[in-house]
Parts: sequence; C-alpha cells; structure tokens
Amino acid sequence: MTAALQNYRARMQRVLDYIDQHLDENLNLDRLSGVAAFSKYHFHRQFTSTFAVSVHGYVQLARLKRASHELVANASRSVTDIAMDAGYEAPDAFARAFRRRFGQSPSSFRKSPDWAPWLSAFGPLDTARSKFMQITYDYDDVIIRNVPPTPVAIMEHRGDRAMLGDTIQRFIIWRKAAGLSPETSPTFNIFRSERTPAVAADYSMDLCVGTQLPIAANDTEMKAGVIPGGRCAVLRVVHNTHNLEPAALYLYRDWLPASGEEARDFPIYCQRHFSFFPDVSVYEVIVELFLPLK
Repeated sequence: MTAALQNYRARMQRVLDYIDQHLDENLNLDRLSGVAAFSKYHFHRQFTSTFAVSVHGYVQLARLKRASHELVANASRSVTDIAMDAGYEAPDAFARAFRRRFGQSPSSFRKSPDWAPWLSAFGPLDTARSKFMQITYDYDDVIIRNVPPTPVAIMEHRGDRAMLGDTIQRFIIWRKAAGLSPETSPTFNIFRSERTPAVAADYSMDLCVGTQLPIAANDTEMKAGVIPGGRCAVLRVVHNTHNLEPAALYLYRDWLPASGEEARDFPIYCQRHFSFFPDVSVYEVIVELFLPLK
C-alpha cells in the first residue's frame, strides 16, 4: 500500500471515529470535511464512494443505533427526549425514520424489539466501520496466560444468530436485577459454534457474568457454571469488537500451528472489558480472546 493511500484511509477513518464520538453535536459537511482535511465541495462524494453510504446516511444510522439502545435500556427516558438526542426536532419525524429502518415504531420496539430487521438495518454501518479495519496480527500479539477457574452465571443462546439481540437484552435485564454491573462483574462470551454455521439454527453461544452468587432453583433463564482454569493463548482486540472472527481465525490458522501448542477441549471464549453493550459505542469496548491450551 502506498503512503498516499495509507494517508487517505487514515483521514477517512478519522472521520468515522469523530462521528461516533460526537453524535450529540452538529455534524455538518463543513465540520466533517475539516476533520478529514478534504474540500467540502468534494468530501460528500469521496465519503459515499469510499463507504457506499452517504455522510448523512451514516450519521443517521449511528444516531438511530444509539437511540434504539436507549429505548430498550432506559425505560425511564421519554421517546421525545431520545428523538431529540438523535437529532430530530419532533417525535413523529423520529418515529417515521425509525419505522422505515426497523419496521417498528419506537414504542413498539421498546416493548418487544424485533432484532432480525434491526441487525440487517446496520449492514451499511458495519460495512463502513470494517472498510479500513483489515487488522493484521503478529505472533508477538499473543501471550500465554495461566487463567484461574471463574465461576459464572450463564445464559445460553441456541438458534439463529439474528435473534441474539433478544438474548442479550434478557441477559442485561437479569444482571441488572442481580446487581452485577459490567464495571464490577466480568462479562464473558463462550463461542460454541461457528459465527455463521451452515444451518442458522445451529448457532450456539453462552453469555456469562462472573459471580459466585447462587442461582435460584426456579430461574429458567440462568444456570451456574465455571469457565475452567488453565493455560490460554490470549489475543487483545480493540477494533471491530463486534466481530471477533478475524482474530479467532488468526489464532487457529497462524498462531497455533506456529506455536507448537495444542488446543484444550473447551471452546474459544472472550472477556469484554470496561463497558457492556448497549451502554457504550463499539469503539470504547476492549476484548480479550482466549484460546484454551493443553
């Protein structure tokens, strides 16, 4: 890659990062072209040709994503307040945009979110965010760590990944009720299947929170378990943390054969640090990916 192309990509990436971190501000064309250090007369076409979504479309999607999180996570906030934060002057305009994107009104989504269209709606946003995030890993990025056994409460997701958002919301509700905040109780995901299995119904993942609290006998959502201790290859992921497949593939395809190590009979899993979806944006989450070793 030439130095000129690297510079161009860095400037475009800077704009995406700026948008994600300043959603409450006036993100007009003058401001964003200045962040990228491009002419405002050409920037909108440069952005669209690079990311296959307009500047306005990207900003709107990012704000609607945050608004949808707010609707579900903060029941005490009014739809009007959330609409204003998303840049809409009136709740009816917000409702029309929300329904057009997700097929539900904001109030209906708050009561019973339909996660399949919600996930598909953010295809352009995810494509833009991953455009320049072809992260490469080196052998030295992986460390071997002795991990102690970790008692956890487990919520199992079994079935189509399109419905994972619904499981995540139930998990958030449960851990809030149990007083297990992400700041004080670690969050783990155990990946028991491929990210995109040949049969969608075969997708399998465990959502876990570290705790030694007993699980009530009549609790149909959670069960007690332990992430076993032992040696693990650990890879830190700071970009594109909603899709850990590239990092996992590096561990299996490149690091493991070169290391001479053998994988232990427990699935690959991760720990999410600092905050937990949907309370913060993707760029604020740091993930450690653990490959258990013999």
